[in-house]
Amino acid sequence: MNVEVTPLPGIGVRKDFALATGRRIGVVAHRDGRTELIVSRLDDPDACMASIPLETEEASVLANLLGAPQLVAQLREEHRDLPGISTRQLPITENSPWDGRSLGDTAMRTRTGVSVVAVMRAGQVAPSPTPDFLLTEGDLLVAVGTPEGLDQAAKILALG
Repeated sequence: MNVEVTPLPGIGVRKDFALATGRRIGVVAHRDGRTELIVSRLDDPDACMASIPLETEEASVLANLLGAPQLVAQLREEHRDLPGISTRQLPITENSPWDGRSLGDTAMRTRTGVSVVAVMRAGQVAPSPTPDFLLTEGDLLVAVGTPEGLDQAAKILALG
């Protein structure tokens, strides 16, 4: 998939790509930090059909919604020939006892045998987080382990 990056002098940068439906979808990253989700015509990227302004938190949530499932699907595909191994997204929810604490504080691997292979935050992937990686509300941990271990890990993240 080809992503086109277009500088918009005095405004910021547009990044978009063509959909199979004959439209283009992308974002405009404004110089002042604002973000817009845009839909335009395939034959005229400047003819914006829809523009949705996104707050920083909204853009982060949307990025996590779109990015985490793809990462998990890729890991599932890579592990499909390994019986008993599963991949799951584990959230750091509001009021989590781990918000502001390190991944190592959870003792996840020792307690469950589960490995956290990545953390999705604000649309960015932090691969192979170290034990000193600080967790924050809204993070999605991508974890690999047995189904039982992943169930235990989810309980640990929810309850402490």
